[in-house]
Amino acid sequence: MTRRNEEHRIQAAVFKWAKYASSKHPCLRLMFAIPNGGARDEITGAMLKAEGVKAGVPDIFLPHPVEPFHGLFLELKSSKGRPTPEQREWLMRLRHRGYAAVLCRGFDQAIDTLSRYVTGQLTPGEAGLPENPNTRTYYVER
Repeated sequence: MTRRNEEHRIQAAVFKWAKYASSKHPCLRLMFAIPNGGARDEITGAMLKAEGVKAGVPDIFLPHPVEPFHGLFLELKSSKGRPTPEQREWLMRLRHRGYAAVLCRGFDQAIDTLSRYVTGQLTPGEAGLPENPNTRTYYVER
């Protein structure tokens, strides 16, 4: 299985879990995928770029604020996957704007992060945010 297929499998499983978990945590119904990745022909790529698609944007967004965060972004990777420089930059910029933005390796880390987020147990340090707002944090892996 290629890394791309493994990441697809992980993401599909996360959304399947969220569908069932939304009975306990209705905010999970707001979660959606951001389909930025994948191989595309040159014309489709140009059209998507013109429409605002940007390299490195995280895979998943949950637009539900949980103190102290404005929402949760997840970047999913396989156990061997590595984030691109653009993905690292997006995670950092989102964190500096008050979002939890977490790189998760595999299904278990993604579900743990989502569960902790929706129950208010995800700490700023776990989400890559500095405990002290005057400190700059650039990249944290979970």
